[in-house]
Amino acid sequence: MLNLSNLIKQYEGVRAVDDVSFSVEQGDVFGFLGPNGAGKTTTIRMIMGIIQQDSGTIELNGKNINLIGRNNLGYLPEDRGLYQKQKLEETIIYFGILRGLSKLDAKTKTNEWLERFGIGDQGNRKIEELSKGNQQKIQFILSLIHDPSLLILDEPFTGLDPINQLLLKEIIQEKREEGKTILFSTHQMEQVERLCTNICLINQGKIIVEGSLENVKKSHSSDSVDVRFTGELNIEKAKSFFSEMAIKGSSISGVLSCEPRDFLTWMNESVIVESFQIHVPSLEQIFIEEVKKSS
Repeated sequence: MLNLSNLIKQYEGVRAVDDVSFSVEQGDVFGFLGPNGAGKTTTIRMIMGIIQQDSGTIELNGKNINLIGRNNLGYLPEDRGLYQKQKLEETIIYFGILRGLSKLDAKTKTNEWLERFGIGDQGNRKIEELSKGNQQKIQFILSLIHDPSLLILDEPFTGLDPINQLLLKEIIQEKREEGKTILFSTHQMEQVERLCTNICLINQGKIIVEGSLENVKKSHSSDSVDVRFTGELNIEKAKSFFSEMAIKGSSISGVLSCEPRDFLTWMNESVIVESFQIHVPSLEQIFIEEVKKSS
């Protein structure tokens, strides 16, 4: 488990990260979200030990992360830094050895991952000769070739076509099933909704939303409903449950002025309810709303 407690990082009197605390369980894909300049990258760099926090603690599996070998960490940064003139197979093997693998293991794993990503025949090509999407695959391989317990992925789907995005999602899900702790940072909210169980949204260095994706969406759901029914409905009585209501045939749309369950109970006593849908906002809508409120 990754645990951040009361992290603070200040630059020239401005807090880039302001008392940030959250936990990521083993076997969880945790969405770490925020607009540009919110403090995500600074937080990630503190986790990786690239910069030091001014105060607060970072622990991995109950131990201070600075006392844990860096081979337990895997990081796919948003800013890419591959050696463009080097051959891709040599690059991956080199990084594998740096992260504690033997040369034989590094070569074996390199071949396995290149085959998995459909580029097993390109090992002798220079990095600069690869497409943007294939360079992204190499970056991803570098982040996990040493089988780290913590995997930090910053915009991992950049440059990938839909087929390779699907492959990447499959691998992330495999790593989750293996019990890896995964921190996933992205602006692609639809990917977060597909992959993440829990999320944290920060803006201006502070956490503004945190919790399970399900609970976050429920807490932001509106009182707008759509109902389809069969039977004779007392329209005037139905109107008393709404602040706004429109009825067309056997369908009702509107904004409830009461608890949804109270209206649904009355409906079930009066007619046959064929469908009852509460409008739940997308994560992107929640993101925009909360960032505007906190800016």
